[in-house]
Amino acid sequence: MKNVKLILLALIIPLFTRAQDISGQWNGVLKVQGMELRLVFHITEEVSGYTATMDSPDQNATGIPVSSTSFENAALELKIDALNAGYTGVFEEGNGIKGTFRQAGQAFPLRLVRKKLEKKILRRPQEPKKPLPYYSEDVIFPGGDKGVELAGTLTLPEKEGQFPVAILISGSGPQNRNEEFMTHKPFLVLSDHLTRNGIAVLRYDDRGFASSTGNHGNATSEDFADDVRSAIAYLKTRKEINKKYIGLIGHSEGGLIAPMVAADTKVAFIVLLAGPGVSGDQILLKQIETIGRLRGADEKTLQEEINLTRGAFELIHQYREDESLEKRLTAYVSDAISKSNGVPEGVNKEDFISTQISRLTRPWMKYFLNYDPQVSLSQVKCPVLALNGEKDVQVTPGNLIVIESGVRKGGNSDVTIKEFSGMNHLFQTCKTGAMDEYATIEQTMDPVVLEEISNWIRKQVR
Repeated sequence: MKNVKLILLALIIPLFTRAQDISGQWNGVLKVQGMELRLVFHITEEVSGYTATMDSPDQNATGIPVSSTSFENAALELKIDALNAGYTGVFEEGNGIKGTFRQAGQAFPLRLVRKKLEKKILRRPQEPKKPLPYYSEDVIFPGGDKGVELAGTLTLPEKEGQFPVAILISGSGPQNRNEEFMTHKPFLVLSDHLTRNGIAVLRYDDRGFASSTGNHGNATSEDFADDVRSAIAYLKTRKEINKKYIGLIGHSEGGLIAPMVAADTKVAFIVLLAGPGVSGDQILLKQIETIGRLRGADEKTLQEEINLTRGAFELIHQYREDESLEKRLTAYVSDAISKSNGVPEGVNKEDFISTQISRLTRPWMKYFLNYDPQVSLSQVKCPVLALNGEKDVQVTPGNLIVIESGVRKGGNSDVTIKEFSGMNHLFQTCKTGAMDEYATIEQTMDPVVLEEISNWIRKQVR
């Protein structure tokens, strides 16, 4: 009889524990600024507790280690140290897990369910389909620093011949050769259009990202400018390239980098797409103002945010190379949080402060905040085309006049500026210009802008 009781007990116990058994695969969709990213957690029960890994299928990332996994009293907590992220949620029988995903001081609602979620198909009609009517070659060439290798794609109108060429320079943050952002691939579309119109294109992954080597986190705009100079040197070794007509096209921060290169390196032309004409601190403060008003923030709160951010920037200006900068910023941010509404819901205060200080003290940020584009713009001697969208909230169209003034100040009158009505930072025709619209718009780059760029370049290389 004892054996029978033991068997019955073994059968009964799982029936009571299964109600809150979280082992297995959990699926959710993270909605961030108009994008939908699927997240998948694989949770396994071990003798000593639970372990887990995370996948991000839409970013082709699998097996990301979850540093710690705890599940007590229906509460699940996951920490993902490698991404400075975490998830907390409550198990609801029959409804999955309702919770919050946190990363880099931000919090997003995320419900996890057992059912596998299929990727939402987004139409991107402008992306080219194979076979392509031109020659495309994956290339690797040396970057601006020793040991850095940049991986990219060179497209030529035909395999044989000599062609003018444009080097594409991406915006801020780690970008791949297609400048993939908010589910769009602007550089793929731009490259396709230019190559079909007789202009070769070199586009490449930023250093330290995708297939390029190096350290992106320690790099500044000047380092990225060195990479562009190396790209120019590489193209001069290619027999298919007309050395006389090597030009640059920079988007956003790339529009800051292109004049930096053109100021000391001979190029045939530069095209600035939503490029900044003023220093980084002014660009970011204007972003806060423009985006805040678009979101309906009240004027008092908005001005407080602008003033607090300006105060942090002033500390960086004053103590940029001083060892005390991090300590001063920590005290400043802590004091600001104490006087305000605190940190976002579900975010640890210390983690939030640490994230803000890390962002503010990055080499790239310190350089960007202090660099004045007027220095290089006044030294550019080649033809310049500067374009902006009227509804751009990231680099507002007012920069166009400043860019033109800077170029002319150096004695170069060959500068053309143009503002496109109803277009945003990606040169999409839009409703408001808000960043969360980007992914919802099918268009990647308005054909009118593509034609403007190719027509202007053809005039320069005739």
